[in-house]
Amino acid sequence: MIFETHAHYDDEKFDADREALLAGLPKAGIEFVINVGASIDSTRTTLGLAEKYDYIYAAVGVHPSEIGGLNEETFRWLKEAAKEEKTVAVGEIGLDYYWEKEPSVQQRQREWFARQLQLAREVSLPVIIHSRDAAADTIKVMESVHAEEIPGVIHCYSYSPELAREFVKMGYYIGVGGVVTFKNAKKLKETVKEIPLERILLETDCPYMAPEPHRGTRNDSTNLPYVVAEIAALRGITEQEVMEATRQNAANLFGI
Repeated sequence: MIFETHAHYDDEKFDADREALLAGLPKAGIEFVINVGASIDSTRTTLGLAEKYDYIYAAVGVHPSEIGGLNEETFRWLKEAAKEEKTVAVGEIGLDYYWEKEPSVQQRQREWFARQLQLAREVSLPVIIHSRDAAADTIKVMESVHAEEIPGVIHCYSYSPELAREFVKMGYYIGVGGVVTFKNAKKLKETVKEIPLERILLETDCPYMAPEPHRGTRNDSTNLPYVVAEIAALRGITEQEVMEATRQNAANLFGI
């Protein structure tokens, strides 16, 4: 069985067939799913999915590109959402300089990233961190709040193997999804080879990032066996070993 640690099944791309797709996941070998909030609104819909399906759990948080929806009132609501029974993480939170080049907005991203990290510490939950084109500042913010004391995962990892080792030293997991199957994903392939298997989590980021041979189509958790197969090939181990190790890793991090 596979533990899917990062999905967005509340996304509108699933509106036409969401119930049928989710109902079929256990039969397809998907044991648990973490559905991840990216805004205040998607955190609300994420909590709804977790309430409806036994095997879906919630991560509550605001993506750096959605911080316009954060203020003191919505942050108080987020804090309460983090205390819900099926909430298992704060996320996805972090920095994204790929889309945002304005220094003042980047500064606000850093401020809300730090506050959501502190929220995770306050409620004793792990974090799911999004970091794109912002490696140095991600590390700086994490160090400023002693994030080595807060467990978590660097989601959809896209940096170097060397930086991955630094995150692992801080106690973090590395989220690996469909990108690892792409021929040009050399850094991620090297990262998967080099870091301990005990620090790898499986994820899709669906509906995005579908693996080969389905690249460019809507992604979902049933594509995770392609990720498992690639990790197994890169490390020279069996697919069963990958599934068992990553399942245990996710259970350890999220307490499920």
